Amino acid sequence: MEKTFIVETSARHIHLTRDHVDILFGKGFCLTNKKELSQPGQFATNERLTIVGSKGELKGVTILGPERSDTQVEISATDARSIGIKAPIRESGDIKDSAGCRLVGPNGEVEISQGVIIAKRHIHLTKKDAENFGVNDKQVVWVEINTDQRKAILGDVFVRVSDSFFPAMHIDTDEANALGFSGNILGKIVKYK
Repeated sequence: MEKTFIVETSARHIHLTRDHVDILFGKGFCLTNKKELSQPGQFATNERLTIVGSKGELKGVTILGPERSDTQVEISATDARSIGIKAPIRESGDIKDSAGCRLVGPNGEVEISQGVIIAKRHIHLTKKDAENFGVNDKQVVWVEINTDQRKAILGDVFVRVSDSFFPAMHIDTDEANALGFSGNILGKIVKYK
């Protein structure tokens, strides 16, 4: 049996600190769970924000919970260009010297000087899954994806290993659109770097 994992589209979203939740939604506000995500403990909230750049804005952007120690905005390259943000391609959490933006909520606004990134494509694996695939944490691999319309091999896929993960690969909407799919499909590692 082939060693495969699901590939999911990670659409634009925002992670917020407690302080920023208070400013944007009101002191003591609790983000509400709309839908559990594949990664344990992660969820999409009912709340939405507007991301403002120098040339435009993206309205109704999903917030993911739970709260984090740093506010982070993940958008696609198309999103970034359309609203005038020079977002770098980075691993999630690597926000030092990244792009900034303004976030607008129902109760206030927050200007962040850094935190806007285009997330690197990556695979979440448990330690056992990583052993089965013969890969290590932070290794870069190539992944084959077959859709009904287009087949592709994606390089520069970052492996993230933790026993708190569920095995899944995340790509952004630009990448999913280029492959002609939405929802979930299967991927397999075909080359190690």
